[in-house]
Amino acid sequence: MWLVSFISYVDRNTLAILAPVILRDTRLNAEQYGFIISGFSVAYMVANPLWGRILDRWGVRRGMTWAVGIWSAAAVAHTGATGFLSFGIARAVLGAGEGATFPGGLRTVTQTLPPAKRGRGLAIAYSGGSLGAMITPFLVTPIALRFGWHGAFLVTGSFGFAWLLLWRLVAKGVDRRTEHTTVRLPWRHPALWAYVSAYALGAMPLGFILYDSSLYLHARFGWDQATLGKVLWIPPFGWEAGYFVWGWTIDRFGPRFRTLMPVCLALSLPLAWMHSLPSGAWVLGEMFLAMFALAGFVVLAVGYATRVFSPDHAGLLAGIGAGSWGAVIALTSPSFGKLFDQAHYAAAFQIAAVFPVAGYVLWRILSARQPDRPL
Repeated sequence: MWLVSFISYVDRNTLAILAPVILRDTRLNAEQYGFIISGFSVAYMVANPLWGRILDRWGVRRGMTWAVGIWSAAAVAHTGATGFLSFGIARAVLGAGEGATFPGGLRTVTQTLPPAKRGRGLAIAYSGGSLGAMITPFLVTPIALRFGWHGAFLVTGSFGFAWLLLWRLVAKGVDRRTEHTTVRLPWRHPALWAYVSAYALGAMPLGFILYDSSLYLHARFGWDQATLGKVLWIPPFGWEAGYFVWGWTIDRFGPRFRTLMPVCLALSLPLAWMHSLPSGAWVLGEMFLAMFALAGFVVLAVGYATRVFSPDHAGLLAGIGAGSWGAVIALTSPSFGKLFDQAHYAAAFQIAAVFPVAGYVLWRILSARQPDRPL
């Protein structure tokens, strides 16, 4: 599950890394790029809870086989994209398949680990994504410089097919047999919406930084594709470190969500002053810190949900969290793209920094109405 989340972020982040070159070759602008990202995010939003329900019922082995097959075919299909419509379709199908990534990861964690180890288990299963985002610049840039961006999509898309061969060997017996439960997820319960608020709003700037950092660094500092390939590992390294630090903290000190969540919020706030930083090194350092803090919103939100709700709903819970995050990315990406087209970079970062504040406030209000114990 660590490896499949790694591959999923290599596939989704290839476009972000190569965005300056692709936009130049296809004559797309940043706002159109934002709508393409929205196409992925809308499909991802819808697919996450659907895959969560499918995995809860079918099992991880069968469900992930279908999901990875779908998104790998879509990733390879990017090689034939020529403009707005074709990129939009390829991204939407990619998002539809990748919606199974985190439901599969959380479902596996809850089936194979006791509660005292699930924070670290979640970190492992989810951190493949942040590591994938970190490694993609090193992986994709030399391929694109040698074979063009079409070749980069062909190579990265093939990783999923290789994973399917491995999956057939290692996934036997992974699905723990349980009695079918008739208990339904309480959709109107404030704890569920507290979880959604912390995940979707609190972690929203992860997507903003991931998808738009290459455009920002290229526009402000004039860094070319080769330079971007050398430095774009730094922001998601903060994301990777954050998963393990926050996961270990939960396992070590217990579910002290009301103490830890404000720390994540405080560390995320300097994002608002990103554009005022004097150099590229400072900007990369702040992106690292922001993604480290925002990873905490993901880990703490999921940790909160898995302690309040039954493990039988693990896949669906993961799908709801990641899907709601995708919904916020879908709604905001075109607006951020338009701000970038107009060179309103300071406003874009300031707006992004508001989302964790809103997510924390809503989480605090809603979670206060439900004790941190299983329903």
